[in-house]
Amino acid sequence: MSQPSMLLAAEESGHAIGEASGWFLENAWLIPVIPAVAFFLILFFGKKLPRGGSEFGLAAMLGSLVIAAGATWQWISSTTSHYDEAGNYEVEPVIREIVWWQSGPYEFGLGQHIDGLAIMALLLVAFISTLVQLYSTEYVNGDRRYTHYFAALTLFSSGMLAMVLAPDMVQLILGWEIMGLCSFMLIGHWWEEQANSKAALKAFFTVRVGDMGLLVGTAMLLAIFGTLQISEINALAAAGEFDSQNMLMWTAVALFIACIGKSGQFPLHTWLPDAMAGPTPVSSLLHSSTMVVAGVFLVARIYPVFHVGLDINAAGQSVNLIAAIGGITLLVAAALAFVQNDIKKVLAYSTVSQLGYMMMGLGVGAWTGAVFHIFTHAFFKCCLFLAAGSISHTAAHHSFDMKKDMGGIWKKMPVTFGAWMVSTAALMGIPFTAGFFSKDEIIDSAKHFEYTWFYYAGIIGAFMTAAYMTRATYLTFFGKPRGAAAHYMGVEHDTHGEVHEHSAHPDEAEHADGHIPDHTVDAHDDHGHDDDHAHDGHATHGRPLPFAPFDSPWKITAPLIILAALAVGAGYLNAPALKIYWFEHQTESSIGLPIDHGDDHGGEETEEPHGDEEALVVSEVAAGANGPFASAAEGGDHSYEPSGPYAVPAPPVFTWANAAPGLILVALGILVSWFASLAVFARRKNPFSPFVGLTTRSRPIGALHSFLVNKLYLDHLYEKVIVRAVAHPIAKAAYWFNQNVIDGIVNTVGTVTRRLGGWVYRNIDQRVVDGAVNASGTAASESGHALQPVQSGKVNQYGALLFGAAGIGAILLIILNG
Repeated sequence: MSQPSMLLAAEESGHAIGEASGWFLENAWLIPVIPAVAFFLILFFGKKLPRGGSEFGLAAMLGSLVIAAGATWQWISSTTSHYDEAGNYEVEPVIREIVWWQSGPYEFGLGQHIDGLAIMALLLVAFISTLVQLYSTEYVNGDRRYTHYFAALTLFSSGMLAMVLAPDMVQLILGWEIMGLCSFMLIGHWWEEQANSKAALKAFFTVRVGDMGLLVGTAMLLAIFGTLQISEINALAAAGEFDSQNMLMWTAVALFIACIGKSGQFPLHTWLPDAMAGPTPVSSLLHSSTMVVAGVFLVARIYPVFHVGLDINAAGQSVNLIAAIGGITLLVAAALAFVQNDIKKVLAYSTVSQLGYMMMGLGVGAWTGAVFHIFTHAFFKCCLFLAAGSISHTAAHHSFDMKKDMGGIWKKMPVTFGAWMVSTAALMGIPFTAGFFSKDEIIDSAKHFEYTWFYYAGIIGAFMTAAYMTRATYLTFFGKPRGAAAHYMGVEHDTHGEVHEHSAHPDEAEHADGHIPDHTVDAHDDHGHDDDHAHDGHATHGRPLPFAPFDSPWKITAPLIILAALAVGAGYLNAPALKIYWFEHQTESSIGLPIDHGDDHGGEETEEPHGDEEALVVSEVAAGANGPFASAAEGGDHSYEPSGPYAVPAPPVFTWANAAPGLILVALGILVSWFASLAVFARRKNPFSPFVGLTTRSRPIGALHSFLVNKLYLDHLYEKVIVRAVAHPIAKAAYWFNQNVIDGIVNTVGTVTRRLGGWVYRNIDQRVVDGAVNASGTAASESGHALQPVQSGKVNQYGALLFGAAGIGAILLIILNG
């Protein structure tokens, strides 16, 4: 559509077009480009710089953060809350791209797609990445591959930013795969240890299994809609403009398989806990706002494809794939978190469980709740991982084992402890924290939209989350110091302290078969420091904050304070309990489907934001046609105004009565886990004391515990059954083909070449070449012998020969002339 046409259409619909969108929105494409350029600068020049190239990484992420913040401000200031007659929030995305490849009628470009969802994700990723870069300058200081670490970390963030900004599926796949490659490098950063290398390979290949679905699904999207433009795909799917519902369903399934792998959903979740082999800042970034949320983001970005293809509207009548996988994942991962002793693995399974909440939310139609949970979860989960790194870095001598090397450290690490407690409260969903507002909306939506089983899964998951995080908190901060923590606290370590040998308590009983799980990552996060940088006890490189002299250095604790504040404050961008719907209003246009508001927000509270404000719509015209990218408006209308029969129900009205069951179960989970921890680990008598050692006394309980410790034996299934069943026959067939076909061809060629060479040697080289050389030599020798008498040295003989020759010459001339 041409710019005049867009202006006319906007005027006819009563929309006001902004005169300019501003520099930041027009140049948002720089957000992923800056860290991508920094990657090359770090790689080629980093080792020559005083700080090993981390200057480039931190500066690049700060630059991206400034542009993302500016774009966010301009986006918000250029739009107003406006609802059309149907009650739908209207706003135009800013889509600009340049075509870099064209094949027949198909055009593929690189550029930007700015809307509420993209703005949220850009700001989130840039902000978290900046804090992780700052944290890393202290945490990996002295690492032998310090420069390579920052190069990969910076490119990792660039990949996620490029994916978030993608206007089409090609750029989305590009960013998706960049993250996969960087995750492989970062997880295997300390590749000298075999476990780390295995974890990196496991993550890479497991995600690759899912990525096949992304490629197949993208090809199917092109076949169905004739375009890979995300806005056009959403509009066509929402309008019902496709030939086959069945085809769209299989497309959604293929794409969701990729999301299962990338976001660690059951049953492809097994790579995510092992990814803890990488440095803790990597774990924090990977689990909070980049790679693992990419799958959830993909579902949210092309939600009409999934909503229509999997018939998400059919609440109470069917169980769609997204909701089912999400519900199973959140419960399975929460159960697995109970039996972990590595604090990072507890948080890893917690991430898997929370991703399950997000997927379940999208599956039951709670788009806003799921997307808001992406936003809030990033802050408190990043904070928890960085707090774990702070403990390991300062108090636990680089160990992450809660039972062996932690305990009793809360007084000496007040900043780390406070940040942990605030973020844990948010993860549990304690009222008025960010996690409460986002998670409760998902659970409440499942009930309201008649997905009853998933409502039960949500509140049971809330109980389990509270329980395993209480256990982790007790083991980490309370009780008597153990191992490295005892050394840090300056107390004598009693090897027979409160956490006793395996047979004494339920969550440490040995497996019946004595099996040690494969791919176990060493509890010590060995930074790979050179000898002159090696840590001793709680020695650190930087200075702590003045009010916490024994805590980690300020470069570690400052990000913790910021993230802990946001673990609470971010929730107030969308707090239905307080009648705040700002985040919902800013992002709902990104759904790509009409929203049936009805009376869900009630009467009085929804009239204020909907008032008589004039809508200000950011369009392609507002974005401008100048700059490096041409406006995509000429290629078609990218408006999210579907006219089809599909619609998404608005989030339900918040009531404390609806929230009460989940909150009661959270409180119950905290109490049960706290007293159980006291009984099991501190040997304090309470109602849970009879359960101590139950895994050794009860075969069913012991078998269940072993089942969980071995991660449901899924690794065994994949590696010892499926991989062997598939890989071994393929390997044998490949070996036979190599020995009999390839080697046969090579050997035949070698034999023929050898024989041909022999014939050439005997007949050409020996007879022709050598014969010619020898003949010329013989002729020269014989000629020499024949002419030797002429060279007698007698002058009179020379004179006679001369006159004789002259005479003969004269006679010949006379004959020839006569």
